[in-house]
Amino acid sequence: MASLYVDYHPEVEQPIDDEQQIIADILASMQRLDQRTHQMYGQHVRVSHGKSHGLAVGQLTVSDKLPTHLAQGLFAKPATYPIIVRLANVPGEITTDAVNTQRGFSFKVLNVEGLMIDSHLGQTTQDFVLDTGTTFGAPDAKAFFIQHRALMEYAPKIPASVKEVVSDLSRVTNEALNAVGLNSPKLDFFGSSRIHPLAEAYYSQAAIRYGQYIAKLAVVPVSPAQKDLAEHQVAIDGDKDPNALRTATVSYLRDHDAEFEVRVQLCTDLTQMPVEDTSVEWDQEKSPYLTVGKLRLPKQDAYSPARQHYVDSLSFSVAHTLADHRPLGSLMRARLVAYPAMAQLRRQGNHQLTAEPVSIDEVPA
Repeated sequence: MASLYVDYHPEVEQPIDDEQQIIADILASMQRLDQRTHQMYGQHVRVSHGKSHGLAVGQLTVSDKLPTHLAQGLFAKPATYPIIVRLANVPGEITTDAVNTQRGFSFKVLNVEGLMIDSHLGQTTQDFVLDTGTTFGAPDAKAFFIQHRALMEYAPKIPASVKEVVSDLSRVTNEALNAVGLNSPKLDFFGSSRIHPLAEAYYSQAAIRYGQYIAKLAVVPVSPAQKDLAEHQVAIDGDKDPNALRTATVSYLRDHDAEFEVRVQLCTDLTQMPVEDTSVEWDQEKSPYLTVGKLRLPKQDAYSPARQHYVDSLSFSVAHTLADHRPLGSLMRARLVAYPAMAQLRRQGNHQLTAEPVSIDEVPA
């Protein structure tokens, strides 16, 4: 069975000649965005996933008796780990939830053992940073830089009322495409669904190393209550509540547990499932997402005043990783540089602690 899957080796990545300059340009663009949003909000905010909806604690349970091709890296053997989960909007600004952009789901696994990448040596955390949508709107770092410079630097200047119109138009147009079996990652970014945040599936969008292999990762809601939200299409109306996604997240976790399956999609063909182009859909008929574990979030207050303060000091980063889950491809190589640099700028600028948590007890109630 394992022979069906592409083995990881460093040569699966193919950097372009001017990539280091492109990454430097991306970082400079993000720093300019940080300066602008700092002026707007009086504090440094994340240049991605700027508005949080909730911060929850729970457990990751790795499935037992996984076959060899799935028993890799963090998932190599049965275990239970404490986790910290942040739900957020994707853009790097704080705006009304009437603007339906993509949503993010990041989780930090604590007490992890194993060889980390060089920049994370000595740490014991493994982060996975996920968004709604199976693909990313830009194929690589160069295209992302062009988009970021053209849009993200000027987005804070656009009135919220205009963003709402663009968001609604994008959402309706993409729903029409979905009805005929098509999808636009760009329209999905600007006009994501109004689905409840805890009824959404979230994806790495870009490839990561999966031990001996290469994969994309997803978390998919599986509890009956979450499935009920999705089946009945319980919508979140940001027109009535500017923080509707936060309200929905906090209300749900106050009354219900949440459960997600962790699934991986293994690469079977580098031509049809490229590492360097994050805009290409990996065919799920050729390689379906397979379950390797479960996330459980018990009932809790997911956005208490203490947690609101604490979440701002955390960094969820693709650079917090085991070597066995190294991010792969052009976009991820840019993130490996940009995420730590921007997190340091934000936290030092806000006079916050910069250490990684070592115990779940550090998360306030």
